Amino acid sequence: MVNHIETKRLSITALTPGQLELWINDIPMLEKELGCSYQAEPMKGVFKEIAAGQLELAKNAGENYIWYSFWFMIRKSDNVVVGSADFKNLPDKNGEVEIGYGLGKAFEHCGYMTETVQAMCDWARKQKGVRHIIAETDIDGYASQRILRRCGFKEYKRDTTVWWRL
Repeated sequence: MVNHIETKRLSITALTPGQLELWINDIPMLEKELGCSYQAEPMKGVFKEIAAGQLELAKNAGENYIWYSFWFMIRKSDNVVVGSADFKNLPDKNGEVEIGYGLGKAFEHCGYMTETVQAMCDWARKQKGVRHIIAETDIDGYASQRILRRCGFKEYKRDTTVWWRL
């Protein structure tokens, strides 16, 4: 299974379980291993807890680790990690897989996230068992909602959050 996607400006790479562990515990060592500079969202608080939970799933998933790991968005021009994205689990019985994403503040409004979400959705839809990609946004998460709309997602449920499907 391919763990790397190329776009015009980005190399999007799924972290192996070992690299995911380095991201959580030793970013300088991960930067050295990947030959990059990590400048995306800070690895702390709830975000760190989410990554740690995904690490445990990725460790036990064999070659399916990419459905639990995070994918780094590495800018080709300078090898800077501008953000990350992930699928939160294997496709379910309905063929749905959820995507999540985050971007370093300095890289907002540059189109990197739209480029990444589009590329990852294109990749995912070619994988066995995937019929739809879903995403959840905050009610007031307008930037994230614009990204999803640009990538062809349609809103299908609204409550305390908004759910989208491609």
